[in-house]
Amino acid sequence: MSKLTPVLSAYWDQADSFTIAGYKRNGGYTAVEKALAMQPDEVIQLVKDSGLRGRGGAGFPTGNKWGFIPQGDNKEHYFVVNADESEPGTCKDTPLMMANPHVLIEGVIIGSYAIRANYAFIYIRGEVTHVVRRVQQAIEDAYKAGLLGKNILGKGFDLELVLHVGAGAYICGEETALLDSLEGFRGQPRLRPPFPAIAGLYAKPTVVNNVESVASVPAIVNNGVEWFTSMGTEKSKGFTLYSLSGHVNNPGQFEAPLGITLRQLLEISGGVRSGHKLKFWTPGGSSTPMFTDAHLDVPLDYEGVSKAGSMLGTKALQIFDETTCVVRAVLRWTEFYKHESCGKCTPCREGTWWLVQVLKDLESGKGTEADLDKLLDLCDNIMGRSFCALADGAASPIISSLQYFRQEYLDHLSAGTCPFDPAAATLFESVGVR
Repeated sequence: MSKLTPVLSAYWDQADSFTIAGYKRNGGYTAVEKALAMQPDEVIQLVKDSGLRGRGGAGFPTGNKWGFIPQGDNKEHYFVVNADESEPGTCKDTPLMMANPHVLIEGVIIGSYAIRANYAFIYIRGEVTHVVRRVQQAIEDAYKAGLLGKNILGKGFDLELVLHVGAGAYICGEETALLDSLEGFRGQPRLRPPFPAIAGLYAKPTVVNNVESVASVPAIVNNGVEWFTSMGTEKSKGFTLYSLSGHVNNPGQFEAPLGITLRQLLEISGGVRSGHKLKFWTPGGSSTPMFTDAHLDVPLDYEGVSKAGSMLGTKALQIFDETTCVVRAVLRWTEFYKHESCGKCTPCREGTWWLVQVLKDLESGKGTEADLDKLLDLCDNIMGRSFCALADGAASPIISSLQYFRQEYLDHLSAGTCPFDPAAATLFESVGVR
């Protein structure tokens, strides 16, 4: 299990991995030919049988999501890729699109064919201009090669692919807010039902998938279900990208089977930075409940992480050593969620503001122990009571930090200030929470 399984990242070290020539040299676009020779429903069943689960956070079975699209309804269908990667610590889709955008495009073609969609969209975060340019060039090259447009590979399948650049709103990572943004409206979550599979983009049946989910499809088509299910665990099949950042000697992307542990990944990456020890870490980005060194052997799959009390999320493993003030880290994350709240619903709009105010006082050593209960009460009042999961993401690290580090909060109150030396911790800049 400790062995890495490079599939999506297999050719990232090649100088021309991002070009159509480099991609084809490594077997690219052969999966499209196989898929277009099958019936659309056969492609959906293949993805279902593989056990591929969404790599964007929730882990919902990808094939099932495709199968929800009603057929024979005489409506236009749409295939949308969510490339609005915005959460602090999360960085897997961006390097994937930078190093190998054509694997995403090939996955889009296969997915669109499967759900019988003739229009597809890639919604990408506007700040990553270099990635936008690379993906746009890849789309243009695919059109020139006859892989997009009319009568793809002479199979009678038409597909128009549009790259849409977002304006930098974290909330647009939520699929219904993304769809509103695509339609030209302000990006805000929709009340569900109806779900996108019934009334999505332009009120038509729509599939919204994460970049890594879609990019994994060509390898499944090429290598088969048995190959994919040979990796991972019983309920979490296949391989995935783990983003290791923070206080580690060799941070980066590690593609491994689902079910690997942080202890194994740290061994591969050279461990926590020399002379220091692990204090806490996030298994799936800043919106997931944090873990401590007691969770080093938790299987990093959907069931294992959930059983231990957190979520696998985007597999953004942020590592913090003993020099980090947990109160300060949580405050920085909460400030992010307060700033990025769309303001549509009161629990999130007001709740995140109050969370920041209380955390600011606690971080500076003001207040009493009763403020810790007030903090938990605020979290309880916003979790599960908002239009989307942003409020849940804001509350999760607070609740878990109080679970594991309540004494550290009390130490701030006792000292009347933050007892940590800011000069000793260097992580905040590296994960964007200063």
